[in-house]
Amino acid sequence: MEDFTFTYTESPSDEEIARRRARRIEARRQRELQRRRRNRQLLTGGAALVLVLGAVLFYNASHNRADEDAIAPEQPVFSSVVPVVEESPEELPPPAATSETIQLGAEIDSQYAVIIDVENNTILAEKNPHAVISPASMTKVLTLLVAAEHVEDLEETFTMTIDITDYAYVNDCSVVGLMVGETVSIRELMYGTILPSGADAAVGLAVHVAGSHEAFVELMNDKLAELGLSETAHFTNCVGLYDEAHKCTVYDMALIMKAAMENELCREILNARVYETLPTQDHPDGQILSNWFLRRIEDKDTGDINVAGGKTGYVTQSGSCAVSAGEDSNGRRYIIATGDAAGSWKCIYDHVALYHDYCSGEESVVSTS
Repeated sequence: MEDFTFTYTESPSDEEIARRRARRIEARRQRELQRRRRNRQLLTGGAALVLVLGAVLFYNASHNRADEDAIAPEQPVFSSVVPVVEESPEELPPPAATSETIQLGAEIDSQYAVIIDVENNTILAEKNPHAVISPASMTKVLTLLVAAEHVEDLEETFTMTIDITDYAYVNDCSVVGLMVGETVSIRELMYGTILPSGADAAVGLAVHVAGSHEAFVELMNDKLAELGLSETAHFTNCVGLYDEAHKCTVYDMALIMKAAMENELCREILNARVYETLPTQDHPDGQILSNWFLRRIEDKDTGDINVAGGKTGYVTQSGSCAVSAGEDSNGRRYIIATGDAAGSWKCIYDHVALYHDYCSGEESVVSTS
C-alpha cells in the first residue's frame, strides 16, 4: 500500500553522519532548553497573576461587605453571584452545493472530487462527491486528528513491538521503517503517520492512545459520528487497508481534513514538507521523513493558492487519491478531496488544476506531461 517509493543511491560519509548527529542532538538540546525556559516563565508569570488576582478579590470582597453592612446592617447578606453560561458558537450546517456549484467531468482524471470553500461553507465544484469509496491512506488524517485530541505529552515515548511491525509487513503497508524494540517519541509517530504514510507509526500511535488498535478504531468511528459523517463513513483500521466495511466519500474526507486543519497540531504536521527524527540505536543518523505530495505540488502553478496540507492514498480498489488544504493570498481557505485517479501524478495534477481553475480565479495552464 505504498503511496510513493523513492530509491537513494548516495550514502553520506561516516564523518558527515557524525556531524549531522551532533547537530541534531545540539538542536534538540537547545529546543528543550527553550521549552523549559518558556515553562518557567509561564509558571512564574502565572503564580504572580494568581497572587495579584487573589489580593484584588480579597480587597473587593472586604470592601463590598463593609459597604453592605453600612447601608443595611439589619439585612441578611445573600450571594449575588450568578454563574455565567458561555453560549456555544452556532453550529454551521455541513457545506452544501448551490446553483453555482460546477459539475466536473473529463477535465480531471479523478472519478470523484469535491472542492469546499471553507469561508462560504459551500461546494464550489464536485464530481460524484457522495459515492462511497475506499479512502486508502487518506484514513491517516483521521488517525492523526483522533490522536491529537487524546495525546497529552508529545515527548512521551513508545517502543515498537513485533506485532506492529508484522502487521505492516504482512499487509504490505508503507512504513517509516521502525524496528522491533526501537523507542521513539509520540511526536515522531505523528509525523511518521503522515509524511511517509507509515503504518508502523500509525498503529503505534493507536496502541499508545487507546491500548489497542481495535479500541482506537472505536475512537475514530466516534469522531466520525461527532462530525456527522457516520451514515456514509465507517473505518475498520487506522491505516487505510482495504476492507468492504472501511469506507467514506470524498465529501466525508474533505470534512475530516477540514476538522484536522482546525487543530493546531494536525495543521502543523499536515503542512510539513520534511521532518528529521532523532537518532536511535537502530537509526543512528535519524531519518528524514518527507511528504512527497506537498514537495511535488509546491512548484506547480496553483494560481495564488498555497497548498498548506495534504495526504495521499492508494489501494487497487480506490486508485490514487488525495485530500489537501489550500489558502489564497487573502487567507481564504479551501479543501479538495479526490479519488480514483489513474496514477499518483495524475492525482497531483488534478489538485493543481482544481486549485488553479476554481479557487484562484486564474485560467489553467497546467500540463500533465
